[in-house]
Amino acid sequence: MASENRQARAPMLDALAEYRRSGRYGFTPPGHRQGRGADPRVRAVLGDALGCDVLAAPGVDDRLARGHVLGDAEELMAEAVGAESAFFSTCGSSLSVKAAMLAVAGGDGGLILGRDSHKSVIAGLVFSGVRPYWVSPKWDAARHFSHPPSPEAVREAWVRHPEAAGALIVSPSPYGTCADIGGIARVCHERGKPLIVDEAWGAHLPFHPDLPRWAMDAGADVCVVSVHKMGAGFEQGSVFHVQGDLVDRARLKLCADLLMTTSPNVLLYAAMDGWRRQMVEQGHELLGAALDIADYARSALSAIPGITVMHNELLGAEASHELDRLQVLMDVAATGASGYQVADWLRDNRRLDLGHSDHRRILATLSIADDKTTVDTLIDAVTAWRTRLTGTAAPEMRLPAPRELELESVMLPREAFFGPCQAVPIEQAPGRIAAEEVTPYPPGIPVLIPGELIDRAVIDYLRSGLAAGMNVPDPADPQLHTLRVVAR
Repeated sequence: MASENRQARAPMLDALAEYRRSGRYGFTPPGHRQGRGADPRVRAVLGDALGCDVLAAPGVDDRLARGHVLGDAEELMAEAVGAESAFFSTCGSSLSVKAAMLAVAGGDGGLILGRDSHKSVIAGLVFSGVRPYWVSPKWDAARHFSHPPSPEAVREAWVRHPEAAGALIVSPSPYGTCADIGGIARVCHERGKPLIVDEAWGAHLPFHPDLPRWAMDAGADVCVVSVHKMGAGFEQGSVFHVQGDLVDRARLKLCADLLMTTSPNVLLYAAMDGWRRQMVEQGHELLGAALDIADYARSALSAIPGITVMHNELLGAEASHELDRLQVLMDVAATGASGYQVADWLRDNRRLDLGHSDHRRILATLSIADDKTTVDTLIDAVTAWRTRLTGTAAPEMRLPAPRELELESVMLPREAFFGPCQAVPIEQAPGRIAAEEVTPYPPGIPVLIPGELIDRAVIDYLRSGLAAGMNVPDPADPQLHTLRVVAR
């Protein structure tokens, strides 16, 4: 770990502040020239953010980046969390995960993947041609809820597919449930193969001992975190962390450069840099307070009739390994309503937005920004909804059994996506091969992946889910009257 004096620096944030103090002016993009040319109506909303929208180079650094501003910020980030290297991305963890996949298995390789992977992983398969070797998550059939794959399931996948270049696991899930990363890393390393962890929801984990163990401490080779999710950065701010010698760092950087914008937003870099300093200096205190307020929220929300705040149900031998208590997941099935209905009521009547809802659950994600005032607003709103609930019945959904959701992959995702395809009425889709991704969002875990053989149960689930309030934004026809399938 670094000395506190070094970690008190924020090179990117400080360079941006100096750019503005010095009155520097650039005959370069962005064309609004730090707001001078922007419409006053735009300035009225975006305000000072326009003044910080400058080039990385030449701008906060010179044309050859001789100030090493970004490099210093990345070195401090790696030092702060105990990784060997860190790379900043301004295109979100969706890009970072794709770059890690390409670095490990690009060309003609394959990856062992949890079938609960985010849609960005599927996009990586389509983009790269990497072959997926799927590992089924653990499944709670009673609650229609998936848990991250176990080390045993990953070991079995390695036995079936020893040729795989590495493995990729998502942990924490969008619900805060965590895999046994240490066990999975040991299974991979027995074979000399790397483990990538999509830890988009875990940027805060290194900074408090009462949070789940973070991927680098558990032995992962690469982990990708979204600073904007559980940290205090802007949307799209992401960091790769790397350690060990199983992943070529130069190759990883080159793969990131293939996908990265050549015009990165300095605001995102500066926010990540400043958040790292905040966590080093105050993270233990801030996250401790957030965990305390999460416990308060969990207790108060559990007292509302019909609301189950999930905790013990999420942990155990047949469930998840650890849980991030800042993710407050509430099961509302006992009230007779759906999570979609509750989320819509809270937005329409109390101006509260929730990060996730499904046929029986709502999720409130807490952070270092929350306190008793914000949490009491949530408690009061859920109580008000429950008080006003009179005979509300959730629309019926067809919930497939686990075996019905485990579709057979019969083509590579890339081949199915880019090959000849046709749109067919969705009633005719069973028995055909999917040529597009179908993903309820959030949380963004695909139900259909290009190359999978479609069955009737999944179609019934999607159509009934849409009628019940599910959001499925990615198919060509979001209303799912038709579905793109591989042409015969």
